[in-house]
Amino acid sequence: MSMTTTQIWTIIIGLGLGSYLLRLSFLGIIGNRDLPEWVLRHLRYTAVAVMPGMITPMILFPQATGGTLDGVRLAAAMATIAISFWTKNATLTIFGGAAVLFALHFTLG
Repeated sequence: MSMTTTQIWTIIIGLGLGSYLLRLSFLGIIGNRDLPEWVLRHLRYTAVAVMPGMITPMILFPQATGGTLDGVRLAAAMATIAISFWTKNATLTIFGGAAVLFALHFTLG
C-alpha cells in the first residue's frame, strides 16, 4: 500500500495533535490541582506496566537474531529478574542486567 506525501504528513500531524491533547489533559487542565489518592496509587505503577511491555519483545523476538529466541538474552533477562528480587534497587537491576547481557554476549557469542 503506497501513501502520498500529503497522507503521511496528515497522519504525522494528527498523531502529534493527539499526543499533545493527551498530555494537555493532565498537565494543562489538572496540573495545578491535587489528584485523588486512588489516581496517584494507579499512576505509581505506570513504569512497572510500561517497561515490561517495551522490553519483552526485545527478549523474545530480538531483531539482532532475526526474531528467533536467543539464549543469551533469555539468560540475561532471568539474571536481571534475580538481581531485582535480590537488591530491590532499580538502578542496580538495570546496570546488573546490562552487565550480564554484555558478559554473556562476549563470552558465549
